[in-house]
Formats: sequence, C-alpha cells, structure tokens
Amino acid sequence: MIKDILRGEKIEVLVSQSSKNGMVYCGDDYFFLHTEEYFVCVLADGLGSGKNAYDSSHAVIEEVKRNHELDVEALMAVCNQVLVDKRGAAVSILKIFYDRNEFVYSSVGNIRFFLYNPSDDKLVYPLPVTGYLSGRKQKYRTQRYKYEPNAKFILHSDGLELKGAKSFLKRLIPIDKNAQCILKSSPLTADDTTFILGSLLSP
Repeated sequence: MIKDILRGEKIEVLVSQSSKNGMVYCGDDYFFLHTEEYFVCVLADGLGSGKNAYDSSHAVIEEVKRNHELDVEALMAVCNQVLVDKRGAAVSILKIFYDRNEFVYSSVGNIRFFLYNPSDDKLVYPLPVTGYLSGRKQKYRTQRYKYEPNAKFILHSDGLELKGAKSFLKRLIPIDKNAQCILKSSPLTADDTTFILGSLLSP
C-alpha cells in the first residue's frame, strides 16, 4: 500500500508499506527528510513482528529525526545505542548530497539497496554488514557512490521479494506506476514489507 509520496525539484520519493498478515503494528518503520542541501532516509526492520518489532524500529526512526544533520556513520551509532534493552533491528541509512551528486550509505542487516545510473546502464548494490543493531558494539561500513541526473534507487526490507531490480529502475514511467508494477510482480509474503523508491531529477 502506498503511504507517502514526495515530489520536489531535485527528487521524487514514494514509500509503500504493509504489515504482516494485516496486523495493527508493522515491524518496519521509515523516515525521510528533504532539505536544500541533502536528502536523508532511514529504513528499520525490527526483529520479529508485532509491537516489540515496531518498538525497535520506531526508536531508530525517532533517533534519526532528532539527529538528521549528523553524518551517516554517526547516525548508525546513535541508532545502535537507542536499541539497548530492545529486541533489535536491521537498519539502513541513506544520505544524498545534491551539491556533489553523492550517495552516502550504511546498512546492518537484511535491508537491500539498489542504485541505477542510466548513462552507463549499471546497477550498484552495496553489500550490507550482516547482523542487526542491538546496542552491542558494531562495525559499520559507510559507502559512497556518485549518481547522475535521472538516477533511480530502491531501498527495501526483506518482506519484498524483488527480482530484476534493474529492469524496474530503468523504466521511464511515473514513480507511482512503477511502484504498482513492483507490487504486482512481487509475491505476497507473510512478513512486514516496506520499500522506498526514489528518482533524482535533472537540474
């Protein structure tokens, strides 16, 4: 189900989310913010499902809301700290800097990220660090990627079985129609499911 759409001069973003078996609480949570200088986005997948999973993922989201100006590695560290005595969560944080056409990305756990640059027809797929955030000491791998005008990306939790990410990101169709294509192509899973689809616009 489509929950959020942002249409700006520099970026378009759409979020689709559904809870496991229609439960009241979704174990996934997300947040994004667009400023003149950057776009920041976080997706958290709480371990398990139901309220305990939601409590973990939501704690991460609130921490990023309070500290969005920090760099990506520092954001991962504060998110890890807030999960002390909670169930834990897989977490991915993405920051896009418009002035230098750069993605900065870090992830721990089974959330996947794909970036498609159209001019060289290449798909970037950074490998996440295995595990999850839980307050224990954790290593982070922060990765940087250049993007081009009309680059597209998708960030999704493991409830989405996305096959052929490149074929979807190549499509020259409106972002909401592309989201519907992704939903129709992906089998229904008994899990919380969230994806964040984005497009960088030509200046």
